[in-house]
Amino acid sequence: MLAIAGGAAAQTALAPPTIDAQVGFKRPAQLNPQQELVEADNMIALMSQGSKTVSKMLEEARGQRDVVKTLCLNDKLSQMDVAIRSAKDRKAALVVAAGRNDQELSNHEFTILTVLRQRHDQLTAEANQCIGQESAFLGATNVSFSVDNTLPPTDDAVYPGPTGSTTDGPPISASQGGM
Repeated sequence: MLAIAGGAAAQTALAPPTIDAQVGFKRPAQLNPQQELVEADNMIALMSQGSKTVSKMLEEARGQRDVVKTLCLNDKLSQMDVAIRSAKDRKAALVVAAGRNDQELSNHEFTILTVLRQRHDQLTAEANQCIGQESAFLGATNVSFSVDNTLPPTDDAVYPGPTGSTTDGPPISASQGGM
């Protein structure tokens, strides 16, 4: 009985300390529908500017005839355009909700606009990482080698097998031979 109680005491002593794992999270300030409309206009303007930048990068890649980079940038730009069109649709819905003074619906539309803006920002970052063709891979590859003449010649000596064994024919296993 004493050993069990002592074991339980030892387990309690070895248990890790309890840590308070709460993370401080501040909710952003609540905007009224009119403020959300102004912020939505800013978001769409920034998204359009980012798309123009990626469009310029795409034209440069096409000018350089860089197929890999062109495909990558074209894909990102297409996704960015979808995000902008969706954001404009959501802004129109936000205008309707703000006109009715529907706080809940305008918050919903603004939240979706915010997510679309974040997606657009992610696509912009991915577009900046589009890598073109490596110039090192263009052209034929040449392989050259050199032989070090200071190395000793190879040793072609024949070594005898173990004493009493023959090297004629395949090896004999212990189960086949007289062992």
